Amino acid sequence: MRWENLSDGPRRGAADPALFGADAVTTRTFDTPEFRGITFHEIRARSIVNRVPGASRMPFEWTVNPYRGCTHACVYCFARKTHSYLDLDTGLGFDSQIVVKVNAPELLRRRLASPSWHGEHIAMGTNVDCYQRAEGRYGLMPGIIEALRDRANPFSILTKGTLILRDLDLLRQAAAVTDVGISVSVGFVDEQLWRTVEPGTPAPGRRLEVVRTLSAHGIGCGVLMAPVIPFLGDHPDQLRATVRAIAEAGATSVTPLVLHLRPGAREWFMAWLARHHPHLVRRYERLYVDGAYAPKWYQRRITRHVHDLAREFGIGPSRAGAARRIPEPQETAPAPAATQLTLL
Repeated sequence: MRWENLSDGPRRGAADPALFGADAVTTRTFDTPEFRGITFHEIRARSIVNRVPGASRMPFEWTVNPYRGCTHACVYCFARKTHSYLDLDTGLGFDSQIVVKVNAPELLRRRLASPSWHGEHIAMGTNVDCYQRAEGRYGLMPGIIEALRDRANPFSILTKGTLILRDLDLLRQAAAVTDVGISVSVGFVDEQLWRTVEPGTPAPGRRLEVVRTLSAHGIGCGVLMAPVIPFLGDHPDQLRATVRAIAEAGATSVTPLVLHLRPGAREWFMAWLARHHPHLVRRYERLYVDGAYAPKWYQRRITRHVHDLAREFGIGPSRAGAARRIPEPQETAPAPAATQLTLL
């Protein structure tokens, strides 16, 4: 494994500093049902706050990612490619070889106290889920939220994990002193589809309970309706059922994003498609013939339909009970294709 290259992206030349040393890796397994078959690589990182490449096109500039790899095992996850930078497998390896930055809270606290830090917004959950199953074992997020709260530093979290409710009190404390944005990812409510494409995640209904609970405690929560999966989750009845459920959960906003298939994710997803829905392989090859993104006409059609449904069901930032939060640029307009990479 190229641990010396461990970062949130590929190295960009010999001048890039190594973020980890080989002697900083401790590998563990736990013989408990929830962690059986998973290997954890514990790392003492040298940095934790990362600048987003091409940040001028993104709704945020800085990220914190305490984990690499993800036990959610979503077959479409764009972050799979990042495991190849470590000589790790982007398929099953991404789902079961989890890198844990065990010193993330202390690194963040140090960075926020640095004279060079000016209180910029920090986004979490933009690469892999910070509330995946490993968080139940390592508990890094409470220390991260405390560091942000103590510096009144604005932040946002995107998650599919119900474990975020463990940190409800900390989130309320942070929201009292700074802007806090929470979004839960729910692309569909079809449970048969969920079981095959997101096998390690909580069920969509449980994620919507997170939205409902956060809203009930005064923390406004949006829903990233992602991904909308062509030919499997894009039927008008499916879109209607999903937006209705999101509205009933009390979401402050809904932001649809169509499935995109970057290298690494594309190969894994297409292999899954060939096993489960072989009749769709040719349709996908045609739809994604130009690259990672579905055609703009298709993206616009889905976005327009979801926004129409959102208006019908009364979803919007002015809903009663909405708390302070970071506005999401895609809430009122179709998301530009280039921004989708960092939001799933």
